[in-house]
Amino acid sequence: MRIARGMAFVVALLVPAAFAVSAIAQQPEPQAPAATHAPPKRTPKPRPEDPVKPPPAVAGEAKPALLGQFGDWGAYTATPGGKKICFVIAKPSSAETKPPGRSRGEPYMFLSTRPAEKVTNEISIAVGYPFKRETQATAQVGSTTFALYTEGDGAWIKNAEEEAHMIDAMRSGDTAVVTGTSTHGTETIDTYSLKGLSQALDRVAQECK
Repeated sequence: MRIARGMAFVVALLVPAAFAVSAIAQQPEPQAPAATHAPPKRTPKPRPEDPVKPPPAVAGEAKPALLGQFGDWGAYTATPGGKKICFVIAKPSSAETKPPGRSRGEPYMFLSTRPAEKVTNEISIAVGYPFKRETQATAQVGSTTFALYTEGDGAWIKNAEEEAHMIDAMRSGDTAVVTGTSTHGTETIDTYSLKGLSQALDRVAQECK
């Protein structure tokens, strides 16, 4: 089952908020200043890239809540439109373009569980650019390569019956390598670490039964 247009819009809102939640959760706790008679030092202003602001509200109750960070994968829950969903998400550990240096949006892999739709661990991949029309992408996990259907900047497993096989391979694998081609002919190779994925999926399964 592909993500419906309405759900795709919700995903587009959830993803940046989820990464912001994760960034804030991973910030170290502030340390109390040591006792001293010297005047306190001024706290330096944060750089623009520091994730100090809370994540924006996303469609009311759709604002994601972090269930836990497991290795490279964050597990979240949200209730967009009153329907509970759970998902795990990660950015690639390395992102390569050929030719090198081509700009694009932020790629990520998103696995969603939506009990109201009877969907479990649906794999969605965003690459940060529009795919070349009528082309496929691939995801290689270990020695197995899975064909991906593409539309816009998203990719999903082409043969839905292989999705469970891909999930099993990812649970026991080390990396997933996603390869695709943009409308301008740029090839991209995104490598995702699978460290923590199995634990993140188990946590999501507990939350969205």
